[in-house]
Amino acid sequence: MSETAPTAPATGKTPVDFWFDPLCPWAWMTSRWVLEVEKMRDIEIRWHIMSLAVLNEPRLDELPEEYRELLTTQAWAPIRVVTAAWQKHGQDVLGPLYTALGTRFHNRGEGATREAIAGALEEAGLPADLIEYADQEDFEFDAELRASHKEGIDKVGQDVGTPVIALPGPDGEQVAFFGPVVTPAPQGEHAARLWDGAVAVASVPGFYEIKRSRTVGPDFSNL
Repeated sequence: MSETAPTAPATGKTPVDFWFDPLCPWAWMTSRWVLEVEKMRDIEIRWHIMSLAVLNEPRLDELPEEYRELLTTQAWAPIRVVTAAWQKHGQDVLGPLYTALGTRFHNRGEGATREAIAGALEEAGLPADLIEYADQEDFEFDAELRASHKEGIDKVGQDVGTPVIALPGPDGEQVAFFGPVVTPAPQGEHAARLWDGAVAVASVPGFYEIKRSRTVGPDFSNL
């Protein structure tokens, strides 16, 4: 099963493609924000996977020990299970499964444990035996995982992470950006205003970056 081509949904809404790794708390925050935006703007989110473990493979030895350990011991299991669910049950399962995983990993503080993944599969109505892919080192769907990852990261470059968001630009070609990185997840009109601003700057030819240093960690209190 391959990634969905960037065509308009049957609903006529603007397609917004969102690449995520369920392990990343910042991507989780952004995903909850864009779901809030979906209630107030004429958009339709299409979920795709990317992998922090794959992204950091070339520079693993350069990373801080704690982050390196996270990528090598925790990052593979959830993304393999999500990939297997997508390949065996279709792209429509990605949104519900991501919500179930993220709620357990981040909001409830369970972390990316086997128990949390199994609970998320049950909550999303998916077969329990998908958990077996968590420990499959010779992963059956590795090529599909890497292809989806590459599709997202090619849109923004190697020096970013997750999430990647892509939407049609003024000329019809997709415009993609990393982020926005925000905490807590904006709600209501704050969410809509941030979306309008992000779309505006991303549509400017030659625009690349706005950034400031993060001074706080992820805040899940309003999710």
